[in-house]
Amino acid sequence: MRFSAVLPVAVLYASILSIGAHAADISSIPTEPIAKKKELLFKDNFKGAVHDKRWHDVVETFSFEKGYLKGTQTRDHDVVGPDGKVTSTPHAAVYGLEIPTHNTVIECKIRFEGANLIDVEFDDRKFTGSHYGHLCRAQVKLDRVIMVDERDGSQSNELIELRKDSVRNKAAISRLLAEHSASYPIKLVAHKWYKLCVETVEDEMRVTIDGKPAGYLKSAGIGHVTKSKIEFGVGGKDGWYTDVKVWNAEPASAETSEN
Repeated sequence: MRFSAVLPVAVLYASILSIGAHAADISSIPTEPIAKKKELLFKDNFKGAVHDKRWHDVVETFSFEKGYLKGTQTRDHDVVGPDGKVTSTPHAAVYGLEIPTHNTVIECKIRFEGANLIDVEFDDRKFTGSHYGHLCRAQVKLDRVIMVDERDGSQSNELIELRKDSVRNKAAISRLLAEHSASYPIKLVAHKWYKLCVETVEDEMRVTIDGKPAGYLKSAGIGHVTKSKIEFGVGGKDGWYTDVKVWNAEPASAETSEN
């Protein structure tokens, strides 16, 4: 995993998201799915001893335990080299899947066991217009869901340039983050399984938890043509996943227009 002195990856998991993401009304979330499932591209319930080779570490540490996938953040402080320079910064644990997609439905079950966030992210490593090819993500915390267009907002080259003079550009930074993110209040509890669904259709992303609308964002970066990677993140200790499924999808409106 690469790190930037200008825009630390840790920013994604820090309080700046809660500051930058504008608070949105839950009533603004579409009540019906925005995506229609097509081909099932991937599934894993982690019950077997052998796991799909498309799984791989992005930022350690994840492990398969008791038939589940567990993420534990161990990179929780700055590491300083012999020369006094920071060699790595705090970062959530991240596990990745090499599954190219565009419009997608992802379903999984999640459980908080000390984690402060669990999320699903899309990247395109060949894209150079944002830090490390980050495109968009849906972040779930116990008290809110945060939707982020990273390509045009929190990880964009534009933001990197603005942060070179963060004092002078403070207002522009806040505006850029707010325009490409949204935060919705929720009430979850630890030690309980929840079914998380993340839909991405063109420039829209919608989240439901246990079938109930929990987040929505319409922003251009979500519509990036090729999402080459899907990544699952856990901040804090610990977060659990199971029953991960990924479908290719098309806009739900396409079904309506055909009838």
